[in-house]
Amino acid sequence: MAEFLYRLGRSSARHARKIIAIWFAVLLAAGAAFTLGGGTLSNAMTIPGTPTAEVTEKLAEKFPEASGGTGNIVAQTANGRAFTAAQEQAIRAIIAETTDIGGVETAIDPFASEADRAKQLAAIDDGRKQILHARDQLEAGAKQLEAAEGKLRTGHKELDKAIAQAKAAGLYESAKARFDAQQEQLDVGSAKLKKQRQTIEENASELNQQEAAVEHGASLLKMATEIRTVSKDRGAAIITIVFTDAQMDVAQETKDALVASFENNPVNGVRFDYSSEVTQGTPSIFGASEVIGLIVAGVVLVLMLGTLVGAGLPLLTALVGVAISALGAMSLSSVLEMSSVTPMLGLMLGLAVGIDYSLFIVNRHRNQLKEGYSVGESIALANGTSGNAVVFAGATVFIALLALNVTRIPFLGLMGSVGAASVLVAVLVAVTLTPALLSLAGKKILSRKERARLIRGKTAVFPAPTKRAARQMSTAKAIGTVVTSIALLLVLAVPALDLRLNLPDGSAEAHDTTQYRAYSAVSEHFGEGQNGPLLVVASLPTTTSEQEASTYQREIAESLFAQNDVVAVAPVGTSTDRTVAAFQVIPADGPTSVSTEELVHTLRGMSPLNGTFEIGVAGSASGNVDISEKLAQKLPVYLSVVVGLSLLILILVFRSIFVPAIATLGFILSYFAALGGVVAIYQWGWFANFFGVATPGPVLNFLPTLLAGILFGLAMDYQLFIGSGMREAFVHGIPSRLAVVHGLRAGRAVVSAAAIIMISVFGGFVFSHSAMVRPIGFALAFGVLIDAFVVRMLLIPALMHLAGDKAWWLPKWLNRILPDIDVEGASLERRHPHAVPAAEPAESGTLQADRV
Repeated sequence: MAEFLYRLGRSSARHARKIIAIWFAVLLAAGAAFTLGGGTLSNAMTIPGTPTAEVTEKLAEKFPEASGGTGNIVAQTANGRAFTAAQEQAIRAIIAETTDIGGVETAIDPFASEADRAKQLAAIDDGRKQILHARDQLEAGAKQLEAAEGKLRTGHKELDKAIAQAKAAGLYESAKARFDAQQEQLDVGSAKLKKQRQTIEENASELNQQEAAVEHGASLLKMATEIRTVSKDRGAAIITIVFTDAQMDVAQETKDALVASFENNPVNGVRFDYSSEVTQGTPSIFGASEVIGLIVAGVVLVLMLGTLVGAGLPLLTALVGVAISALGAMSLSSVLEMSSVTPMLGLMLGLAVGIDYSLFIVNRHRNQLKEGYSVGESIALANGTSGNAVVFAGATVFIALLALNVTRIPFLGLMGSVGAASVLVAVLVAVTLTPALLSLAGKKILSRKERARLIRGKTAVFPAPTKRAARQMSTAKAIGTVVTSIALLLVLAVPALDLRLNLPDGSAEAHDTTQYRAYSAVSEHFGEGQNGPLLVVASLPTTTSEQEASTYQREIAESLFAQNDVVAVAPVGTSTDRTVAAFQVIPADGPTSVSTEELVHTLRGMSPLNGTFEIGVAGSASGNVDISEKLAQKLPVYLSVVVGLSLLILILVFRSIFVPAIATLGFILSYFAALGGVVAIYQWGWFANFFGVATPGPVLNFLPTLLAGILFGLAMDYQLFIGSGMREAFVHGIPSRLAVVHGLRAGRAVVSAAAIIMISVFGGFVFSHSAMVRPIGFALAFGVLIDAFVVRMLLIPALMHLAGDKAWWLPKWLNRILPDIDVEGASLERRHPHAVPAAEPAESGTLQADRV
């Protein structure tokens, strides 16, 4: 590989303008692809096979009108007073227009809903009064009937007495006709009273049914009391939009058209704000904070390389690479379901590794020029040595990111693939475009003072660190460093024990966003739970009649309403075959709260409800809980893959057991320390004002998995550039403990600069406007800070010192079968020794004067 990169670097330098033209053509092609194939990005994330997805599919099949996603538009009066009649009318007109938007199933008029609720309450009151009046009449009729029945019974007794007396006197036969007539009259009266009794009982039964129906409606209304669409002060209203597609499948065009319908028809004195389900703002690809990060990186490059040309070259190549990868990724957004975070991740990685990889080659080239190498000779050798290390480091990051596909989570696998592609482009740019640009720069890559010293025949302007007297650290210092470093990392990792995962809701957005204003308005006027309602779906018996379905509906609703942290329940309806019933359940707290997460599990645990009804839970809050749990389950699997990969790669590179073991341990410590920092700031709210954390809450659910892949790759890079120097010194006969110092001195300058550049680039995203991007930027920046400056420069050298010669022990059988991987290209230097030229021009602008 080193020999191939040597020749590639030499060829790229000799044909610099062709190489530049090729990359320019690739950039144009990526731009054209984006123009033709670029689609929309979304913050929606789905995982097939989750409980929420299964319930949603069931609804789509059995009850399609209830399977669509929902979103809220909050209308508020500017003065905080009740809506005027004119304002209500204008809002209703806009709502009516939104139903014509493709992808919108219906838009619920809040004022009509409240009016219907008032009518229903009035109807229930009237029904109760009518029933009470009718019951009074029935009771009066029953009393009259009882009195008549009493008289009839008395008549029967008197007749029986008269008959008995007549028989005793022997006069019965003469009076029999009269007695029969009286008996007939009594029988007619008895039949009449019996019929009246039957009528009263029938009326009472009907009245009981009417009362049951009224109380059924009253019970449902009572359970739905807290589901209001207009606030009590009538100064705010929630316009609920029901989409045709499921929550995660709503097209961005539908959302944009919906927002436009309200924004293009302003209502005097009314402000509209949109929930995150309606306007999930896709973050801008590049903003002010990211520019600041690049400026800081540029300052670091200037300080390290000493020239604007030298500093500008890594920046230029990184920007070219990231433009190609970002445009290429977004050109697939019309055919792939791509999260808005995906191209942002590619941008972060592309910039960071693109600058660093180019820097490694440029720095090596500059040092060789100062030692008297010709431009062409130096470019080829730098590309074959440092370029070889860049390819190996890039391959490590590439594999780690591509391994995200082993989680079998589509959106996470796509993120990893896009990130891996960005790293691949960065490597290709570094080993081809960087040599071409170095060729055109010639010796202007050096400062004027450095070029002047070369003219005077003085090479090695700055003596190499390994040539200075080196002293090994003391054992006591090594022990102290190990104890202090591990203690620090463990303390930083403590908050990670309290890690909670979810997707950010409107409360996590910046305070000046419409999503946050909508969330806050709903919480203030209607309760936090209305920001994340749950959809409970119950299966009813197949032979259910309409009346039975209504009874079951009330039974299920009452069972749901009886649960802790449920403030309201409202039936959504039943399927046409009356086998599926849906209910809206309003939790007590917001969608990302602990209580709502527990409520989702509680409701699912109740199935079969009352031993009869199978129930499931859906909705955005439920979906986010499912995704978070699925990601948490996959994290150990991915970490195992990453750790195993780490051990394998490092054993191949360093031909040691101890070095890979402590390097992997260091990665694990820095990983959990970075997670601890994320939890402390974004979940606990430490330094919230400084980091712009509007509302602390759960950590972005895919961040831990993503962080593991990226931080692993970068950690292996730093281990490679520092550890390889230690091994090279040891192989050349320097004592093991002194070799640790030599290797650290050889690599710390470039690793420090690379780490600072990474921190600057990632840190620029910490202040992004996107609630999703901010914690990712912080986790990567903080992870690099910890891993580079604590683990790689303090902990690893101290452990290597304590191990001594044993650090490089490898079983003989394993040593025989392992391939020899020359990462630093030492054998290449031996094959292409430096030839001191007899004379060389002071200002060589291109390679034409510097043939190798």
